[in-house]
Amino acid sequence: MAFFWQSVVVELKKLWSDGQPVPRMSLNAAPDLNCCLLYQEIQVINCCIARKQRRKAAKETLDSLLKQESIDNSNPRYSNGDSRDSGIYASNSSGDQVLRLGVDHASGNLTLLETGEPVYSPILQEGPIMTAELIKETEELVLRTGSVGAGCSQLLSDMQAFKAANPGCVLEDFIRWHSPPDWSEDCAASNATVGEGSSRRGRLSDRMQTKEGNLWKELWEAAKPIPAVEQTPLYDEDLAVESIFDALEVIEPGKLFQQLLSVILSVCFVAAESVLPADSNLSKLFYDCKDYIIGIYQDDMSKEKLDEICKVYETMEAIVTHPEDALQIMEQPDEKSAENKNRFKLKLNFTGKDRQSLWKRVAKDEKKTSPNDEKKSPEEKNTNFFSNLRERKAALFSKKNAKTSELPSAPPPSALGPFDESEWTIL
Repeated sequence: MAFFWQSVVVELKKLWSDGQPVPRMSLNAAPDLNCCLLYQEIQVINCCIARKQRRKAAKETLDSLLKQESIDNSNPRYSNGDSRDSGIYASNSSGDQVLRLGVDHASGNLTLLETGEPVYSPILQEGPIMTAELIKETEELVLRTGSVGAGCSQLLSDMQAFKAANPGCVLEDFIRWHSPPDWSEDCAASNATVGEGSSRRGRLSDRMQTKEGNLWKELWEAAKPIPAVEQTPLYDEDLAVESIFDALEVIEPGKLFQQLLSVILSVCFVAAESVLPADSNLSKLFYDCKDYIIGIYQDDMSKEKLDEICKVYETMEAIVTHPEDALQIMEQPDEKSAENKNRFKLKLNFTGKDRQSLWKRVAKDEKKTSPNDEKKSPEEKNTNFFSNLRERKAALFSKKNAKTSELPSAPPPSALGPFDESEWTIL
């Protein structure tokens, strides 16, 4: 098993080094936080491959644009002051035509306050790719230290990209584009004298006009017109993927098994739901079992939880593969087909040592059956049985304080638990 897992990691490394995404998975989808950590990490690998491909394409586009600019500058037509394509060039505050770099698309009807040129949204650096585990670690770091360094880095990067795409822009232009609520256009005056942070077309919010400790103004003054593709990456794809490979190589067997088991159970749920009738009584019992498994699978796995999951799964398997036999066995009196009932009892007794088993509840219900109930048809009996079962759902799938004397005592748990995470087993 250890050799097989190492082979899987080696294959993932080969795909990464060749720039090939992991097959049968989305290339550019963000990690699905509803999936297991292993699946999220493989999604991160594919996302990093897609980002590197986009960065390479953007770099080639920028190089081609700069090459075209050098050709245009040597053209006498443009050296004599003729106008150039406004989608590629823009006039700065001094009236010179400057090449726009890292442009994505025009930003609606916005125009620069000082030059009147249209505002273009730049291509921005993408943020970090976060798995559920990394999100939790980041939240703990922020709560513990109060650090917002990552947010400042992203804001500075956005400012530099905006300056590169919009020559002649000012801070007010960036705020109008990046944070519209911090800009008000209701104080425009035709000939009135306007103060700092204001223009004839509007004014900044009070928080943006703070002179001391205004982080936005400090970052704007430090920002240089650099397109995103030329900036230092905020997220290192190579480092992120290498850390994933390091973690996969030393993953504990118990943690790997727990994640693989959740995937297998999910596949089984989907397969079973496709063959069960939507409104049948068996489907309702199946979904009760499914909800129970999901409920006990939220925390770390233990031996008792694993045993319960196995018993519930056997019950679900019996429901799907032999639904008629399951109903017939549940209908039979106690003195008939004892061997079959005992065999089915092992599958239905999944509620744990401190829960009353499903079989014993059903047996009690059968003993309480009135003579009138014996005259009912099998269909009516099935309906009554599952109706009683659904009414007792809360008792079936919840802890009970009082222990009944008829339940067998649970065996002592193993000292090492179900998953001995200290060693891999070599087969």
